[in-house]
Amino acid sequence: MKFTTVKNLITSTASRQVLKIQKHSPVLLFSAGVVGVVGAAVLASRATLKLDDILVDAQYDLEKVRSLESAKYSEEDRTRDKTIVYVRTGVRIARIYAPAVGVGVLSIVALTGSHVILSRRNAAITAAYAILDKGFREYRRRVEDAYGSDRERELRYGLVERDIYDDESGKVVTVKDYMPHGSIYARCFDETNQNWNKTHMYNQMFLASQQQYCNDKLRAQGHLFLNEVYDMLGMERSKEGAVVGWLWGPESDFGDNYVDFGIFVGNREQGMRFARGYERSIWLDFNVDGIIYDKI
Repeated sequence: MKFTTVKNLITSTASRQVLKIQKHSPVLLFSAGVVGVVGAAVLASRATLKLDDILVDAQYDLEKVRSLESAKYSEEDRTRDKTIVYVRTGVRIARIYAPAVGVGVLSIVALTGSHVILSRRNAAITAAYAILDKGFREYRRRVEDAYGSDRERELRYGLVERDIYDDESGKVVTVKDYMPHGSIYARCFDETNQNWNKTHMYNQMFLASQQQYCNDKLRAQGHLFLNEVYDMLGMERSKEGAVVGWLWGPESDFGDNYVDFGIFVGNREQGMRFARGYERSIWLDFNVDGIIYDKI
């Protein structure tokens, strides 16, 4: 094996290890900070055990200085000796606590570094997600301008053929409809949800009241995260739900200024069947404005 090949292999391996360390640096710094805080507490406790001896020595020296009487020993000498005792005692105390203070400072630096790195990464991820979301919205707008809103909806959700039972005719008919769910934010409200009920009217009233409450909350606080809506509906939170949502007011020019569960958006046939009471479950697709985390 040539020397250049060995050198490149070593360099590549070392670079990969450095990259891994950088990737996991927040976890490493946080772990080091926690261990350091515990270590600082232990060192401080051990130093405290030695503090009594230092204080006893200082008290003994001060008593000697106070009780010393001599014609050649003036009050200025007494004051100077007291100062020396105080300074020497302070140095001894600082010396025994120095390791604990040093470890504590390094621990704070490590914890702060972990927080700073994570904050920068979150800001970068939010910015990248915002760019993607903006690009997708602009793409949808161009498609809508070129082909119309109905065609844009067909392309976005996708038309499929499926067989359904027609209650009026009593026959199974084939219909073209949109996919059961559309965006990544869509969730199914069915029997797996703790708020679902066998009575279809209860489900309709529950979703209608929660949608109204979401709009009231949006107007009251000026913003609303998708995870908050998930909580109201009894649904599991998501990572994207922590940064996307709705804004209300002048800042929300890019949004709708209202919350819609999308019962009749996308799969209109399913929405109509849910409204008529033929189905007790429904796919909800929320009209989030986009990323609002960096706009609050």
